[in-house]
Amino acid sequence: MGQISQRFFIVSQNKPNILYIMADDHAVKAISAYQSRLKSVFTTPNLDRIAEQGVRLNNCCCTNAICTPSRASILTGQYSHTNGVRTLSDTLDSTANTFVKDLQSNGYRTALFGKWHLHCEPKGFDDYLVFPGQGQYFDPKMVRKGEANWPNREQQASTPNRGHEFDTYVQYPEGQKYEGYSTDIITDECIQWLNTVDKGQPFILMCHFKAPHDDFEYHPRYEHLFDGVEIPEPSSLWEDKSHRSDGSRKFGTTVSETNIRRNAVRIMTQSDYPTGTLNVDNLDSKGRTKAAYQKYLKDYLRVVKGIDDNVGRLLDQLRTLCLDQNTLVIYTSDQGMFLGEHDYIDKRWIYEEALKMPFLARFPGVIPSGLVLDNVVNNIDFADTILDFAQQPSLKGSQGRSFKGLLLGDALARDTWVNESYNRYWMHMAHHDNPAHYGLRTLDYKLIYFYGRPLDVSDAESYHTPTGWELYDLSKDPNELCNVYNDPSYAQVCQSLKQRLREKKDQIGDSDILYPELTEITDNLYYQG
Repeated sequence: MGQISQRFFIVSQNKPNILYIMADDHAVKAISAYQSRLKSVFTTPNLDRIAEQGVRLNNCCCTNAICTPSRASILTGQYSHTNGVRTLSDTLDSTANTFVKDLQSNGYRTALFGKWHLHCEPKGFDDYLVFPGQGQYFDPKMVRKGEANWPNREQQASTPNRGHEFDTYVQYPEGQKYEGYSTDIITDECIQWLNTVDKGQPFILMCHFKAPHDDFEYHPRYEHLFDGVEIPEPSSLWEDKSHRSDGSRKFGTTVSETNIRRNAVRIMTQSDYPTGTLNVDNLDSKGRTKAAYQKYLKDYLRVVKGIDDNVGRLLDQLRTLCLDQNTLVIYTSDQGMFLGEHDYIDKRWIYEEALKMPFLARFPGVIPSGLVLDNVVNNIDFADTILDFAQQPSLKGSQGRSFKGLLLGDALARDTWVNESYNRYWMHMAHHDNPAHYGLRTLDYKLIYFYGRPLDVSDAESYHTPTGWELYDLSKDPNELCNVYNDPSYAQVCQSLKQRLREKKDQIGDSDILYPELTEITDNLYYQG
């Protein structure tokens, strides 16, 4: 055990309180503690406070970069194919084991406020107030525990047609209208609940913001936040994707008009775009792209500003109630988000901007201040880690592992940690034109296979897209601008990663052999290049 962790293990013998704050689609680069290009024009002082007083993870990854599946994986510690939530329209089994249920059964008081989006009634919570579905930014309808009947899983499964990003085909209780702005409302409810806690009983409070999910409806108080400010562009906004495989090159929702069907220029000039219509009259193609990028980033960051202000309110309330010293505070998101990188908006891809989740944590006297970790951890690891801090055994059925030792600054835990992440996106070409794919990320490399098939997923388009492999040397090319899959000098690396990818898929129960159609196109490819 490292010297740092020995010093911190002995501090707190009591079960800690846990404040788990999760945003929706919050990009790592939109938090100034992560030192991105945006820090020169936008800061998040309250989120930075958590990082400064605790730990920042640089390589926290999701296993399926889309909202509902990621949330299910966080709760169950399981990959999407195991817990059955592979797409936005899949429903979490309300009888599934979750770390919240374990905490509740072991004496924790439990509460959830905000976005749930798992299509079933939240279980394991003493109190909840959640959106019925995605939720609205202004005057949202919300469902409080005990005030509505939820449809069962069989009813959800029999709902006709494919699921939709905005819950068109999913059944929910109607809920009651709450006046105001959703980020403020959720925080108000959390603060009111904190005021009722019994300091003799540990609690977990899950604060789930809807923001900054599209359509980026910011509060009017942030209207002038970026007056006279030009947001720096990522160099990859103008990326030449000729290095890419056929499997990815021409797909995804873009900022520019490269994708005629789904792009920011088209979306933000439509009359129903909520924060005003983008005026691109008399601009050439490059001018339209630059204007759409500025509009997109400013709207997105205005929404993030609302999160940061409200996180500050929560941290201040902990201090006011003298709860801050025995409370583990975690801030994260359900996945990342593209902010113009690779000419993309949205998430879904295995590329870094969508794959990476922010993860900041603070626990005074237990987690060292200012700790920065590069180890690769996954959202399926959250459940066991939280239970470990609560002095409880691992979650039954979990495929994750506790990274508590990493957060304590334990050098041995850091040096022996297996740094890899398996990611799979199932919703082939649905909603945002992203082809189905899977891949493996290590500290230094990322191998991706675009298999371009919907397989047995209903929330996907039926047609096929080209297959293709991609390999990125993250140590030399962290922005993934050079696919080296066909570079002979990487042949050995490529073959080693293919072997490990196949082993990983077999190990976790996601083998291609489960899909004969997929096996036909992958069997030989694993042994090529």
